Order: sequence, then C-alpha cells, then structure tokens
Amino acid sequence: MDTEKVDIIIIGGGLSGIYAASLLAPTRSSVVLLEARSRVGGRILCPEHQGFFTDLGPSWYWPMMNPRINALIQVLNLKGYPQFETGHGRFQAKDGHAETIAGYPMQPPAWRLDGGMISLVEGLRARIPEGVIRLNHPVCEVERRDDGVRVTVGHLDQEPRCRLKASRVILALPPRLAARSILFTPDLPYDLAQAMLRASTWMAGHAKFFALYDRADWRRFGLSGQGFSLCGPLGEIHDASNETEQPYGLTGFLGIPALRRNDRDAIIRAMLGQLSFMFGPAAGEPLKLYYQDWAREEFTATEYDMRSAHNHPEFLPPSGKTSFWDGAVYFAGTETADDLGGYLEGALSSAERAASAVIASQDVLRATMG
Repeated sequence: MDTEKVDIIIIGGGLSGIYAASLLAPTRSSVVLLEARSRVGGRILCPEHQGFFTDLGPSWYWPMMNPRINALIQVLNLKGYPQFETGHGRFQAKDGHAETIAGYPMQPPAWRLDGGMISLVEGLRARIPEGVIRLNHPVCEVERRDDGVRVTVGHLDQEPRCRLKASRVILALPPRLAARSILFTPDLPYDLAQAMLRASTWMAGHAKFFALYDRADWRRFGLSGQGFSLCGPLGEIHDASNETEQPYGLTGFLGIPALRRNDRDAIIRAMLGQLSFMFGPAAGEPLKLYYQDWAREEFTATEYDMRSAHNHPEFLPPSGKTSFWDGAVYFAGTETADDLGGYLEGALSSAERAASAVIASQDVLRATMG
C-alpha cells in the first residue's frame, strides 16, 4: 500500500482539531485532518429543526472568562445571547416532591450562540482548504519511524484503509480515548500511558436532552426554565432559547448513571413525564425531542467513562510535557489545556499551543535541511 506523505497530520476533527487546522492552513506546510466520524465537531453536536440549532454538547461560553472564544466569535461574525434566567426555578427532592424556588443566575453570566456551537466549527471549516479534512477516517495506529510518523487509518483487525506519513502529528482528541483506541508503536512510556488513561474525558459519561416548543408556557408561569432534581431522570434543566425568538427550548443533563441508561424509550417517556410535572402539561408535549447519550459514542467514550466526571479534566503528563517522541507528536484537545480544561476555551488554547509548537519545529526542520 502506498503511503501518502504530508508535513502535518491532525487526528480529530472536534473544535480543537479544526482550530489547529485553520491556524496551520496559511503556512507553507501541507496538512491533513483525519476525523473518525462522518461529521466534524466531535462533542459539538447541533441537530437542526426549522432553522434552530440545538446544542447536545457544549452549550455555554462565558464572555468574562473566555477571551479566545470572544475573539473567535468576532472574527467569524457570529452573535451570542445571554442564558435566559428570568423567573423562579424548580427543585425536585428525592421523594419526587417538587417546589418552586428562587432562581440561581450563573456567575459569571453564561451566554449561548446563535446557530449553536456548531457555527464555530463551520466558520473555521470554511477557512480550511478543500481536501484537508477527511471524514470517516478512524486512526488505528501511530508508528514512529526514522523518517517521520506513520499513521494508519482503519481497524486493527482489518486491512488498512490507507496510510499517511508526516514529520509532525497533533493528537486533537481526548488522551484517554487515544490511549484506549490507538496502537502506538513503539509502546508509549508507562507513565505517559497511565496519565492519558487517568485524564477523564469531559462529557463522555453524560447524556443530554433538548426539547423544542412553539411557546414557552413556563415563562408565563413566572419560571425561568431552570430546574434541579435529586430523583431524575433529569438532574439539571435550563431554558435553551433567547428572549423572544421561536422555537423555545428546554435542555439539560440526565441524572441517571451511564450504566443504567439502557432503555432509551423508557428514559424518554420518563423525561417527558418529569418535564410535565415540573413545568406544566405542555412541557411534556414538545414539537421535537433530541436525546444524546455520549457514553454510547464510540469516538468519545471508553469503558472507563461509564461514571460521569464531575470535576473538569486534568491531564498530568510526565514532566509536564505536551509532546512525545522528541517532539514528533503533540497533544491538543480541551482535556490537555493548561487552564479551563473541558471548556471550549481550553480546546482553543490547547490548539494554539500545539500549532505554535509545530510551526516552530517545521521552521527549524526547514532550516536544518537547507
């Protein structure tokens, strides 16, 4: 099988990988991004309903603490709106009893993005030359060689789909997923492999829902759409729409552990009953309901993610190095961020770090080669 030669390979087409590709595109280096799924975005997933994009992955950004996201929104000419929090909240105790409580506005204030978070990804994608992004390309092996790093696409138990070779590789996917799903040759040092497996993948154990309505009855009742429950199936609920535009939405997280989320239909029926109980009968009859269990996603979660992580991830590689094989492979992805790991901001900062290091190393390599 012929091996395609490029300068840089990016593994993973989530926000971090797409952003890294956009940063590298203007350089003199040839770049290929390999994405296992049939779509870009990774954990950013936004099904569309009549022009409204529902966020089933990351939903918020915080203007007061996310300078990179703010700047990117400006560059891409996107618009955001504050999280709707006007009114009272609802709280459901372990015994199922529900009561109306004072609302809990987020501090600092959270915002949502018109067009959903996928608009960030699509805006960046438009800046990347055609042919760089290759979908349905799961990487199964990364091998260090004397003349570079060879990347094999396919499944280890089947004939390879294709092979590529580059002088530099960016791993823009969760470290735990990389350690679990990719064969590294030679073996990674034990301490590094363990650090990768210990770094929890944000959202990998969670499930989210998004219900759409033609009117927001809960607002007429003086409710903000915010709700918390100790008995479930939904543990956390928020209004997912802006002040006036239709459709309106409720969204949030399930409180059921991943290992118990086996009967999708039963869970959906229970969710609708709970929404009706907490926010009025109309809340149990949405126009459209989306349900996404990230723990069942092959290219997000591993068996180690069946228990949801409640603390944001922290990647602690040996000696704090965010590269290995003498600078041939670099980590990116929000779990590897120096700050705000798990957030969209962390995805951008880690991509900047990796892209800057790769650009510097490529310049050195060219100078060495004359």
